[in-house]
Amino acid sequence: MTSPGRTERLVLPGVLTADQAARTVAGILATQRSDGAIPWFRGHHLDPWDHTEAAMALDAAGEHERAEAAYDWLVRHQNPDGSWYAAYADGDAGAPTDRGRETNFCAYLAVGVWHHFLSTGDEAFLDRMWPAVHSSIGFVLELQQPGGEIGWKREDDGTPVNDALLTGSSSIYQALRCALALADQREEPQPDWELAAGRLGHAIRSHPERFLDKGRYSMDWYYPILGGAVRGQPARDRIDADWERFVVPGLGVRCVLPNPWVTGGESAELALALWAMGESERAVQILKWIQHLRADDGMYWTGYVFDDDAIWPRERTSWTAGSLLLAVAALGGDEATTTVFGGEQLPTGLDPDCCR
Repeated sequence: MTSPGRTERLVLPGVLTADQAARTVAGILATQRSDGAIPWFRGHHLDPWDHTEAAMALDAAGEHERAEAAYDWLVRHQNPDGSWYAAYADGDAGAPTDRGRETNFCAYLAVGVWHHFLSTGDEAFLDRMWPAVHSSIGFVLELQQPGGEIGWKREDDGTPVNDALLTGSSSIYQALRCALALADQREEPQPDWELAAGRLGHAIRSHPERFLDKGRYSMDWYYPILGGAVRGQPARDRIDADWERFVVPGLGVRCVLPNPWVTGGESAELALALWAMGESERAVQILKWIQHLRADDGMYWTGYVFDDDAIWPRERTSWTAGSLLLAVAALGGDEATTTVFGGEQLPTGLDPDCCR
C-alpha cells in the first residue's frame, strides 16, 4: 500500500488525512493493470481521458513511475491517425468496445504529459511523448470548424461528426494550451496550434450557439472555467447564475437536471474550477460534502440518488478518485497541478479577428 508519507501533500482538513489519501491512491494503483492501463474499475472499460486523469492523480501523489506507465500505454496503442478509440474492455488494447475516436479524449494526453513533466522534470519522458502529442493534436484539429469549435469525433469508418460539445471543446482548449507549453519547452513553435487555441477560446467565451445545447448537464456549466477559457468576473457570473440549479447543499453537484443524482466526479471538478477562479472556500466545502461517497477501501462511489437514498451506480471509479485527488492537490498548492489547472502560466494562443 502507498505510504502516507508520500501523500502528505494531499492532506486537506475535513476532506483527507494522509492515511486516507494513501488509501485512495492505493485504490487507483490496484485498478491499474500491469501494462499501465487504468480502466474505470477492473472488468469495466478504459477511455483515454479518464485513464489520463487517473495518471495525473498518481503524479500528484508522487507515484511517478506508475503514471509514466500509464502514458507509455497510450503511446504504444495510439492509432496511425493520432487517435485512440473511445473505449477498451478492461484496458485491453486489443479489445476496443467503442471504435469512435473522440477529440477531447485524444487531446487530453497533452495535459497529462505536461503535468508529468512539471512533476518530474524528466526531459527524456517529454522527448518520448512528443511525437504522440503532436500526432494527437493533429487529429483533433482536423475537426476544428470554421467558427473555432471542435467537432465531437470521427466514427469508425472515418466519418466526421462536426457537431461540437461545449464540455469537450473546453477540455480541448486546456489541452491545446498544454501542448503549446510542451512545444515551447522543446523550442518547436506551433503557430497553427496558437491560432486554433485562439479561435477555440473565442468560440467558448462568445458563441454558445456554436455548440450543441447540453445545458441540462452541470459539466457545460463549469467546464469553460475548468478548461481555462472563462475567468474573472464572467466566471463568477457563470457560477452564480446556475449555482442553485446544480448544487445540492450537503450532498454535492447534480450531474444532469432534473435528476435527483449527485456525482463525485462532477463535484470534484466543480471544486477544481472554483479553486481556479479564486473561490477556495467554496471548493473545500464541496469536497467536504462528497465525503458521504467515500467507500471503506478509499475509493469513491460514482453517485448518490438522494430521492431514494441510494448509491447508484454500484461502482467506484478510478477517475472519480483521481478528480478528487487533483482538486485536493490544487488546493494544497502542488505546483504541477496548479500550473495545469490555474492556467496563468500556460500560453493563451492567438485571438484573431477572423474568428468573429
